[in-house]
Amino acid sequence: MKRVSPTQWHHDAQSQNIALDVAIADALAQDPIIVFSLSGGKDSSAATLATIAFLDAIGHPAKNRYAIHADLGLIEWPTTTDFVAQIAAELALPVSIVQNSTKGLLPRWRQRFENAKRRYANLETYNLIGPFSSASLRFCTSDTKIGPIGSHLVKAHRGRTIISVVGIRREESASRASAPVSRQDTRFASPSNRFGTKMITWHPILEWSADEVYAYHEARQFPLHVAYTRYRMSRLSCAHCVLASAADARKSIDSGQNEASLNEIVALEITSTFSFQPTRWLSDLAPTTSYPDLTSALATAKSLGTERKTLESQLPSDLRFTRGWPPRVPDMDEAKTIAMAREVILAHHNLPNLYPTPAAVTDRFARLHACKPRLIAA
Repeated sequence: MKRVSPTQWHHDAQSQNIALDVAIADALAQDPIIVFSLSGGKDSSAATLATIAFLDAIGHPAKNRYAIHADLGLIEWPTTTDFVAQIAAELALPVSIVQNSTKGLLPRWRQRFENAKRRYANLETYNLIGPFSSASLRFCTSDTKIGPIGSHLVKAHRGRTIISVVGIRREESASRASAPVSRQDTRFASPSNRFGTKMITWHPILEWSADEVYAYHEARQFPLHVAYTRYRMSRLSCAHCVLASAADARKSIDSGQNEASLNEIVALEITSTFSFQPTRWLSDLAPTTSYPDLTSALATAKSLGTERKTLESQLPSDLRFTRGWPPRVPDMDEAKTIAMAREVILAHHNLPNLYPTPAAVTDRFARLHACKPRLIAA
């Protein structure tokens, strides 16, 4: 690797229009492994292309670079894994495919709801928890992307400095607007780990606009996923994403590419009585010709979901679930309200009513309050 001044490195970064900070410059001097997270989306491709040009300019050895892709299972667009392999090959990058322990996001959602029902029946949670992730609870990203990728990297490169290149942009969202150029990732490589592994996440195209990303692809005649080119999606993520706009949700369904994952989500919405997004049922967009019994099943699910929300809204608000729950024991009138709500909601899902009376509810709360278990809402 060329031994040049940090000033020259920053000049090289500016020439490629990528963000560089002192932490990345210092890490680059340590002969790091550089891993490009390729999702198949336009931003990850642009970040990879621009960063490779910069790394070539400063003399970073290509043998210490590769790509990684987190396979989301059935909820991935069917062409995504092959597309990632294609663009990695065009960039002469080896690619590793990783996956979470449930083998994708849809099994994780089903598992979450089964756990939620069990814990609700055991009165370990106050409200019935739904299966789906959301903008405020993005365990989908942490469980199916960040976790598998981070775990793989620190196991594969113990004792090394690892730079993980991720293509996020400030323009995308309020949370990403304040993202740093880089940050040390201590979730997978703590500062005191016995191997001396160091992991840093780098966001080289943080300041780019979407127009700049598309222009960059066009100028280099680099391929884009069919979700953009054929189906005019505004972003590529899961085939059906909890953050998707109504327009993108409709385009994904109308593409005809994602029926298998749609089937799973429709079934889970109906059996769980929770909508895919807080204000939108994905089942409302499903073609009724493909689901002849959908209209009545969805109406029933919506009715039960409304009933659950109404009942739960009547519960004492200060008893809602927090870490270290429950904060206190309800009085008998409150316990009566809780018992009545639970009776109905448990029946929605054919769950046993283990605490059917106000006295049983207060006794259960008293036992939980006495031991203060650290229950986790997800």
